[in-house]
Amino acid sequence: MYRSSPRHFVVLPLYFAWRRYLRLAAIAIAIFTFWIRWGSAPMLAAESINPPLDSPPNLNSSLACTYDQRRFHRNTGIGKFYQRREIAKVIGHQDLFWLERPSREGEERPDILLNLLDIAPDATIADIGAGTGFLTFRLLDRLDENGRILAIDVEPESQDIIDFIARDRGETRVKTSLSTPSDPQLPENSIDLAIMLDAYHEFEFPCEMMQHIKAALKPGGRVVLVEYRRENPLIPIKTLHKMTERQARQEMAAAGLDWLETREDLPSQHVIIFERHPDR
Repeated sequence: MYRSSPRHFVVLPLYFAWRRYLRLAAIAIAIFTFWIRWGSAPMLAAESINPPLDSPPNLNSSLACTYDQRRFHRNTGIGKFYQRREIAKVIGHQDLFWLERPSREGEERPDILLNLLDIAPDATIADIGAGTGFLTFRLLDRLDENGRILAIDVEPESQDIIDFIARDRGETRVKTSLSTPSDPQLPENSIDLAIMLDAYHEFEFPCEMMQHIKAALKPGGRVVLVEYRRENPLIPIKTLHKMTERQARQEMAAAGLDWLETREDLPSQHVIIFERHPDR
């Protein structure tokens, strides 16, 4: 009768484990190679458009508004990358109950945000990516009868919601305007402040949008980005719906806007303020 020696209980399992891990390694290498070969393809340019992170942006380059399109990407993104950042899917009117959730007031503290902005009572403000008007109608409290809010969004359904609320309140200082993905449809030199609350990271064409927004600013006008802090992994927001301060400043510099300051007074969000230089 055959009897296994003690070494069979050690050598054979190790042998089969080794073969198994060799197969897993081969599969991993094949997947990685496939990703490198097919997972990333330029969308509008024949080569990488992204300069080193510490290099100054070339605003005169013909590649200034090109993007990378990747076949494999996060399921919360659209597979399109700008300045190495994947653009997030839009949270739209279908997510009304998320946008208007009762806890949002305490989570984002819009009252603190409005105190930080030092808004002139007669200002013209563009709320870009206004959604269902969470910030739009709170901004009105800081304006007098000469001030007005332009609620800009790409979704007509969101515009309908804001129009309904404005009519219900008898409010005439709010005007909705339908944007395209690349153009907010704002006249040049028409606004004092453009604010994007949890919105910029979803812009499908951020480069073109910011060029148009810059043109719409009056000299000395400001742009305010309010974005969840990506630097903090403990903030319970999906990664692509957060931005680092560095990334935001890099992208606004590419649009020709000057950084003024970053405020960290809100519980979970950056408030990053930029300015159109009076001479530009």
